[in-house]
Amino acid sequence: MLEKLDLLLVREIISSIFILTGVAFMLISTIGLLRFPDFYIRMSAITKGATLGVGLILMGLGIYFNQPSMLLKVLVIVSFTFITAPVAAHVIGRTAVQNKIPFWDRTNLKELEDYLQKEDLSEKESDIKVKKG
Repeated sequence: MLEKLDLLLVREIISSIFILTGVAFMLISTIGLLRFPDFYIRMSAITKGATLGVGLILMGLGIYFNQPSMLLKVLVIVSFTFITAPVAAHVIGRTAVQNKIPFWDRTNLKELEDYLQKEDLSEKESDIKVKKG
């Protein structure tokens, strides 16, 4: 039975599954980008879905080409993407909060308000210490 197993066909099937799953994640994140109610939820959807989608598509390509140098390049690109995409989304989201981009009216902002209140107090305390010193 194993003699008749075509490894090229198995590799193509596995890589196709990875690629199609990645495309599905990217499609779902695009739908989320169009359907979600505010900037922050849209940013979350597109960051998570697109990052995972790109990672799966690249892994499928790495499996398809079946070369160690290609797989190494794919792993480096996926690692770099998984590290930088959440950081970039955080910076963009933080900038949006500082520029007072409105939240969805049903968003629970209790933790954010507590954090901002704590930050305001610590900034005032540090200003007082600087003025005294």
